[in-house]
Amino acid sequence: MVSRYRPVTKTITHYAANACLLPICQLHGAAITTVEGIGSTKTRVHPVQERIAKAHGSQCGFCTPGMVMSMYALLRNTPQPSMDDIAEALAGNLCRCTGYRPIIDGCRTFCQEANCCQESGVTNCCINGENGNSDEAEYVSPQLFDKDQFQPLDPTQELIFPPELIPLTFQGERMTWVSPGSMDQLVQLRSRHPGAPLVMGNTNIGPDIKFKGIIHPLIISPTRVTELFETTQTPEVHSYRVWVGAGSSLSEVRTLLENLVPQYPPEKTELFRALIKQLGNLGSQQIRNVASLGGNIVSAYPNSDLNPVLAAGRCKLSVVSSGGKREVPLNQDFFVNFGKTILKPHEIVVSVFIPFTRKGEFVGAFRQAPRKESSFATVTTGMRVFFSEGSRVVQDISIYYGGMGPTTVSAVKTCAAIVTRQWDDETLGRAYEVLLEELVLPPSAPGGKVEFRRSLTLSLLFKFNLEVLHKLRHMVRPFSFIFSGMEKKKIIISQTPLPQSVSQEQNSQDPVGRPIMHRSALSQATGEAVYCDDLPRTDGELFLALVTSSRAHAKIIQLDVSEALKVPGVVDVITAKDIPGRKVRTMCGYDEELLAGSEVSCIGQMVCGVVADTRAHAKRGAAAVKISYEDLPEPIFTIEEAIEKSSFFEPRRRIERGNVTEAFKSVDQIYEGEHRMGGQEHFYMETQSMLVVPVGEEREFNIYVSTQWPAATQEAVAQTLGIPSNRVTCHVKRMGGAFGGKVTKTSILASVTSVAVTNRPVRCILERGEDMLITGGRHPVVGKYKVGFMNDGRIIAADIQFYTNAGNTIDESVLVIEKILLHMDNAYNIPHLRGSGAACRTNLPSNTAFRGFGVPQSLMFVENMITDVSMVLGLPADKIREINMYRGPSVTHYKYQFNPENLLRCWDQCKAKSTFSSRRTAVDQFNQQNQWKKRGMSIIPIKYGIAFGEGFLNQAAALVHIYKDGSVLVTHGGTEMGQGIHTKVQQVASRELHIPTSKVYISETGTNTVPNTCPSAASFGTDANGMAVKNACQTLYQRLEPIRKKNPKGLWETAFFEKISLSATGFHRGPDLYMDWEAMEGQPYAYFTYGACFSEVELDCLSGDYRTLRTDIVVDIGRSVNPSVDIGQVEGAFMQGLGLYTLEELKFSPSGLLYTRGPSQYKIPAVCDVPLSFNVYLLPDSYNPHAIYSSKVREPVVFLGSSVFYAIKDAVAAARSQSGLAGPFPLDSPATADKACLASASHFTQKVRVGGSVGRWAGLWVGL
Repeated sequence: MVSRYRPVTKTITHYAANACLLPICQLHGAAITTVEGIGSTKTRVHPVQERIAKAHGSQCGFCTPGMVMSMYALLRNTPQPSMDDIAEALAGNLCRCTGYRPIIDGCRTFCQEANCCQESGVTNCCINGENGNSDEAEYVSPQLFDKDQFQPLDPTQELIFPPELIPLTFQGERMTWVSPGSMDQLVQLRSRHPGAPLVMGNTNIGPDIKFKGIIHPLIISPTRVTELFETTQTPEVHSYRVWVGAGSSLSEVRTLLENLVPQYPPEKTELFRALIKQLGNLGSQQIRNVASLGGNIVSAYPNSDLNPVLAAGRCKLSVVSSGGKREVPLNQDFFVNFGKTILKPHEIVVSVFIPFTRKGEFVGAFRQAPRKESSFATVTTGMRVFFSEGSRVVQDISIYYGGMGPTTVSAVKTCAAIVTRQWDDETLGRAYEVLLEELVLPPSAPGGKVEFRRSLTLSLLFKFNLEVLHKLRHMVRPFSFIFSGMEKKKIIISQTPLPQSVSQEQNSQDPVGRPIMHRSALSQATGEAVYCDDLPRTDGELFLALVTSSRAHAKIIQLDVSEALKVPGVVDVITAKDIPGRKVRTMCGYDEELLAGSEVSCIGQMVCGVVADTRAHAKRGAAAVKISYEDLPEPIFTIEEAIEKSSFFEPRRRIERGNVTEAFKSVDQIYEGEHRMGGQEHFYMETQSMLVVPVGEEREFNIYVSTQWPAATQEAVAQTLGIPSNRVTCHVKRMGGAFGGKVTKTSILASVTSVAVTNRPVRCILERGEDMLITGGRHPVVGKYKVGFMNDGRIIAADIQFYTNAGNTIDESVLVIEKILLHMDNAYNIPHLRGSGAACRTNLPSNTAFRGFGVPQSLMFVENMITDVSMVLGLPADKIREINMYRGPSVTHYKYQFNPENLLRCWDQCKAKSTFSSRRTAVDQFNQQNQWKKRGMSIIPIKYGIAFGEGFLNQAAALVHIYKDGSVLVTHGGTEMGQGIHTKVQQVASRELHIPTSKVYISETGTNTVPNTCPSAASFGTDANGMAVKNACQTLYQRLEPIRKKNPKGLWETAFFEKISLSATGFHRGPDLYMDWEAMEGQPYAYFTYGACFSEVELDCLSGDYRTLRTDIVVDIGRSVNPSVDIGQVEGAFMQGLGLYTLEELKFSPSGLLYTRGPSQYKIPAVCDVPLSFNVYLLPDSYNPHAIYSSKVREPVVFLGSSVFYAIKDAVAAARSQSGLAGPFPLDSPATADKACLASASHFTQKVRVGGSVGRWAGLWVGL
């Protein structure tokens, strides 16, 4: 949190900000408060830290400090916030683990709102037009935490602003930072250095420096020039003059406008309200707190949110230079080219004139973006129309668009077609045609989505038309178009899931089955939790920066490191020749080079590493490395190209039950379809991180690393260095998320880092963009299916072909294919079922394991096939699913026997909890009454196999020490990444040793205490390691039985004096699983877990935007060891699945370069994407004899995010039906706004036709 004293107003302002965007120099005179400064477990935990922790809002914990500080800053300004205040404060924070619900629950306790039935946990609500007290209202279930135990918030106890804080120059190695203290100094500096950028919020220059390597020798920061922050307004009603200081932050501008609106008649504040609307979605609260109004304007981004509105609203700028002052209108002439305006280099924007509007003048502002908040817009617009008094004749009109060219563009011809004419359907109909011809994008336009963007220009004008018509009719009710009042409700409501009850006979001190807080939650909330890069820098430590290939398929002709070695601080450059041991890692019979030697096979492949004394010097050295290439012919990027050229990793897999070919001859109907599913980036909050420390003798190394598989990293480093594994010790304290992305890739990165070590430690921490470029993600898949079915909906035969894009190396791709085929039946008993799968070898970065490991892809195709069958037959999709579900004693297509009882129970309870039938009726009625909004709903089941199909991976070991004071130290082979394995293991040890959890401590996972561990993956970590710890604890408990009978009070010391070992190892062999692919049968899983999910969405057919109105999940997790941890994992998995199927989109260039390399281009779900009503239920009375304490895992819920996809598809089908279109239609995953909009086939999308060939890449996300 940044706090500043404002001398003009004599007030102190507090605001949350992104630390990565704030240069230290710019903070002169400011007070900085970090998460460590507001509370600590060693002194006093702040109420915000306590409530997020105890509400189970911290899992991996890497995002928790940011959540805490965003909420803390809000409370410093608003001690009693509303729910909308909380939603806005958290909008700029991302979490990949929790699903946001528990975070919001913790923050909600500061909220004083109590009037809305949503705040009481009631599902039906007045805001939905429903009666919160109706018979269908859900009861309020018990909470997972007791808010009465929270310490109160006392604003008087907060840190005070330091009283001592009231031309400054800072000199860096390559930059000089100057902060003038007056306007005269600023003008002189700008005159002498017209090319030096002015930095206020650093939201433009900062990312350029960090990510593009742009260097500015001089930076001018005018934050102390008071004239830039002055706002003037004349009190006379008829003057209508407001000048806003160009240095004012966007948050300050919004507050100013919000204060002005109630002071004047509504017709005077049309422009103010339009700007307030745009400012509400521009960036995040943290960005708006620092970004300036003037900076936003002169940056001249083509998809600017504000510039179209300011230009349409007749705003102007006051600029000053050494030549004097002048006023510059914001119009079509102001924007010259990308990032360029008509302002001269030495001119400074002092203030911005925002006029009042006149009677009969209306202003509209609209935007469409990949995500509702914290996302660059795809298309934005500002529109203003002025009518002659008492008529509908247009006297003046301005229409500006962003995102339709290299600059903000004015639709001059369209305006000319409207002005002086009546505002009616005929005029607007003509305007649409003119607009379509006026704003043309070439098929290869930057940003792609040409058809969608062109259709948006029409639909946004149509929305403005609706608003204008509404206002012309003088309707009293506020205009709401998109989400029926839902868009104003930004925060979720949830029925806090009912924790399972424990047996009355269970000891009150026994923690198993109780919602215990994550053992590290408080440390994570206070910033005390230590992650890999938090380890203190040691003397002589070096940093490694990687150099990656810029070509997708080429020979390396020359690797020139001479310039890199000249960079100050650079110590060495590591290449493949420097590797003393094995230069490759072998997976499934294929070798993967640690560093490319003579040839590269994808952009992002590691070629060498630069070692330097600081991160900055290492990055400069890496940029100085010169690589000469000779391109090799015909690189392969797509699955189609790989199929055409037979580029596959072997073995390919096939499985069949029954006789599919013969069965097709006996069915009533046959349908053939195809579906495409994009990949997904792990986007763990903590990027790949490692520190390799030489011990100093006998070539011994300690490796501190963020990995899911310490033993694999240990083995890889040992083989790379040519030393025994006993010389390498891997330490894993915790990870800031992993999701499968820190298994194979981490071992390779650690191996490369270890080569750089001589006698000094070496640290390697990947930047977000590097991580996304190098490490790969979830496999994209293309699937083709042929299905035969009867007219009553019974599916008799299906043949499905799966092709994954494996990338340039095999990694775990064949294993992913195997799991895809083993789950292709999902919940359905299809008598004749055939599947084949192939991992395509391409020249994209290699894809790897990801939560679900192929199951989210496999089941997506099965459910799409089911949906197509329902559309062909004209029957409800849920009926087709029910008809074909497994029932009674069943056998899978690989001859594994199981009982689907819990699957059917999940399905039935989900339908009941969601009131499925009544909601179906309500959705159909809504769709009949609304033309441009459609609702859709779906219910999806899942059957998911648990454990590793490779039996040896199911083993686990543990080591338990008891000390003489009775404290217990537990180590096991599992690693903590937010899933709560250490918390559950602590509960296991507490139960088995009959001691409080406070006596049990888990320090880290280390290969020196538990060797030869298996990966913490497949959600099997607690199953295996919990059993190993249980085994060790039972050994100790039984060993101490004689002592306990003699002296129960002095148990531990007595045992020591009687020479009884207080240490024991534990081992769990795990199930012997296998799969025989030749015989096409086996037992690859220990057991199944089940679930079902209902989702309902509302779709804006004009823009493709949607909102998830409700989600109900029923999941079978057996007897949960810790319900709060498991429910958090369920919600987080669902949100990750929602991102996979509806939001997250990887885009590659024609040359194979990943474009989406960071949060500005790649959008994961945020708070705004959480279902408005989000309810999770644990299936009661479920038992599992195959796992620790009859529990089950919750990884399957990732796939249940597809219920939102199929709800969107249901809404699209309703829109298409309105246009006379029926039957199956393609909608690929993710169902982003552009795909949903175009598939809806509205009048406007049908008007748009892209002329000419779109080429191989235009309009596609590549990755297939």
